[in-house]
Amino acid sequence: MNPSLQYLSKCRSLVDTVEAQQEAIQRAADWFAQTILAGRMVHVFGSGHSRIMVEEMWPRYGSFPGFNPIVELSLSFHNLVVGANGQRQAMFLENVSGLAERILRNFDLSTQDAALVISSSGCNVVPIEMAQEFQKRGIKVVSIISIQHSEANTSKHLGGQKLQDFSDLVLDTGAPVGDAMVSIENLETPVAPGSTIGGCLLVNSLKAEVAARLTAAGQPPKVLSSAAVVGGARAVELFESAYDEHAHRLAKLYENVGLSGR
Repeated sequence: MNPSLQYLSKCRSLVDTVEAQQEAIQRAADWFAQTILAGRMVHVFGSGHSRIMVEEMWPRYGSFPGFNPIVELSLSFHNLVVGANGQRQAMFLENVSGLAERILRNFDLSTQDAALVISSSGCNVVPIEMAQEFQKRGIKVVSIISIQHSEANTSKHLGGQKLQDFSDLVLDTGAPVGDAMVSIENLETPVAPGSTIGGCLLVNSLKAEVAARLTAAGQPPKVLSSAAVVGGARAVELFESAYDEHAHRLAKLYENVGLSGR
């Protein structure tokens, strides 16, 4: 089997892994839909390459308001690689204790909120503490990790806990230890990671389930849609109304920041 076919075969196994988690996906979708129907937001956080899954959830075609993408550029600005704003700094900051609390200090959080925290290893400090801080505030936390990879790694958290230890529900990308899935003859280490594929499968499964619940509740979401599908005028209407709704939801997260100790 050539390398590309080997990779595609491994990806099919990721689909099987995600499909086997239907019960957990349904439960997470219930929580997320309840949050959005209450006028609140699902906070979505990922550092490093897990940022990809945050942006996959919202905003993009086929997605809708109700999700608060928390992306810190200092933890995920990878294109420069070295020098100022380089990868070394990002990987260092990803394990600075206390940063998660400072990030969440910007928001007026509610027990009606929900959270989705993504980390392939589940072992870096900031995503772990992000989940920990959400739970302290009575917010249900769903995490996406690569279980095999996480179990093979050591947590960098001071207490030794991993992301799954501060999660009400854990979803598995199905990626292997080390993430890379393709072995090349005469090459020491494998290539072509799988966690992003598994993570995007989970994110879009959740998105579809939440959309179904919102629609069944009489509040169909404003989905960002291509003009090729709905026509130019309707696409613009959906775009503007979806972004307006996002702004209104986000405003609620700021209006009481710093008041009465919140």
